[in-house]
Amino acid sequence: MKLADKIIQERKKKGWTQAELAELVNVPFQSILEWENAQVIPDTKKIIRLSELFGVSTDYLLKDNWNESGERPENKVDSIRKVTLEEAQAFLTIKEKTARWIALGVAFCILSPIGLMLLSAGDTILSENQAVGLGLLLLVGLVTPAVALFIYSGSKTAPFAYLNDEFFEAEQHVTKMANEQKKNYSSRYTRNNILSTCLCLLSTIPLFLSFFSENDFYKVAAVCLLLVMVTFSVVIFIINGIRWESLLKLLQEGEYSQKAKKRSSVLEEVATVYWLLLTGLYLTYSFLTGNWQISWIVWPIGGVFYGIVVALVNLFVKK
Repeated sequence: MKLADKIIQERKKKGWTQAELAELVNVPFQSILEWENAQVIPDTKKIIRLSELFGVSTDYLLKDNWNESGERPENKVDSIRKVTLEEAQAFLTIKEKTARWIALGVAFCILSPIGLMLLSAGDTILSENQAVGLGLLLLVGLVTPAVALFIYSGSKTAPFAYLNDEFFEAEQHVTKMANEQKKNYSSRYTRNNILSTCLCLLSTIPLFLSFFSENDFYKVAAVCLLLVMVTFSVVIFIINGIRWESLLKLLQEGEYSQKAKKRSSVLEEVATVYWLLLTGLYLTYSFLTGNWQISWIVWPIGGVFYGIVVALVNLFVKK
């Protein structure tokens, strides 16, 4: 393994970003990029500093055929999963496609009740039952393909599920490619977030304007227009967010850093135990006392305490 690959691997093991490592070594951010892209070799002082930070020997960093213990790895198999450039490109391609499918499915779900609302509120040649029946038919007709799109998208991205919660080592070309795409997309990502947020806020205007009319149909129509505008906003959010999250997954940054993955796995186990215990407490109290009309209070209280549990888990894992 080359020096550049070792720096990337050890940095990710520590859960540091390139900017954080640059601050620890006291070098510009650009230097870390050059080291990890094998464009420049760190000087002796920097090599020593890196070995201290990573907790490895300088021999391990400088000699390609040495492992972390200072021994030559002869028949040792690396258990860390490798992500090649081909895999990364395939992942980004399928995520770009499925982002559109998921966005379309969500749009169908948001728009699905509009027909029912308009038919139920307006004066039509249809009877009330016919209007409701046709509205429900339109609703189911939109929700059904939406569910199909969600399932199909999930099946397509399933082979890459390990990127969400497993530790892996990306090839040098993968990191370089993902960093370049992230840098190029950053400004567009911000603009799209601003646009979708503004659309969400503006969608309430038709509803406010409908308050000036006593006609109930105008109020229903305003809600329908609100849903249409929210749909456009959510579609932008989804497509924009999925592309950005995909790059973060490859770079193991943000919510997908090794620290965050470890925290997530611990939290998942704690959450399972917590909610099972809470369910057991709820059922036990309810059956023993028969106070079903009061025992539901367990759930909102449990939800509040779950937030405390999450905070404690995050604090404990950080230590």
